[in-house]
Amino acid sequence: MEIVWFGLSCFRLTERGMASVVTDPYDHQVVGYEPLKLKADIVTISHEAPGHANFNAVKGRSHVLRGPGEYEIGGVFITGVQTNGQGKRDPNEPRNTLYVFDYNGVTVAHLGDIRRVPSQTEVEALGNVNIALVPVGGGGGLSAAKAAEIVSLLEPGIVIPMHYHTPGCHLKLAPLSKFLKEMGINELEETDLLKITPSAIPEETKVIALKVQQSQKG
Repeated sequence: MEIVWFGLSCFRLTERGMASVVTDPYDHQVVGYEPLKLKADIVTISHEAPGHANFNAVKGRSHVLRGPGEYEIGGVFITGVQTNGQGKRDPNEPRNTLYVFDYNGVTVAHLGDIRRVPSQTEVEALGNVNIALVPVGGGGGLSAAKAAEIVSLLEPGIVIPMHYHTPGCHLKLAPLSKFLKEMGINELEETDLLKITPSAIPEETKVIALKVQQSQKG
C-alpha cells in the first residue's frame, strides 16, 4: 500500500484494486498550504473542525465517515473508535474518532485529534497496529511527550508524525524536533511517500517523516 501526506492530518491511503481513503481534509484558507485537489472513494473525519472536515475538497467520494463504527468498503476494513468527549474529566472536550484501516493485513491507525493517552484496555481494543499516524505538534491535540507515550503503548512498526509545524502552515504548532527529542531520535528518515507491504513492517518501532506533497486529483 501507499501513504502520502498533504500536511496537518490529511493523508491519502491507496492500494491497487481496493478503495482509496483521504483522512481529515482541511480548509486551506484556515490552515495555509495550497488548496487540496484530491480524489478518493472514502473520506474520514476525525472531528468537526475546519482543519479536518473539509470533505468537499475530495472528489469522487462515495462514503464520508464521521464517527465510531465498523465498516467494510471496497475491500478495506475500517474501525472507528471514539477517544475524546466521553469522560467526566473535561465535559467540554471535543469528540474525536480514531480510525484503524486494514489493507490486506497492513493496519494503519490515524489518531485524529486525540487529546489524551488511551488506557491499556483501549489500546488492546485497537488490535495490532502496524503503522501509526500520530499528532505530535500540540495545538489542541497531543504534546510531544504524550505522543511519545502513546507510541510506546501502541508499539507500531512505523510511526508517521502529523499535525506539526511545517512551512506554509498558518496554525500555531510545535516543530517535529520536539517529538524526535522525546523519542530519542537523532537521525530521521524522510521520504516523499511510504510504500509498504506486510513483510516490510519492521520489528522495532521506526519513525519515518513524510514530506508535505502538493495535491493533484488522481
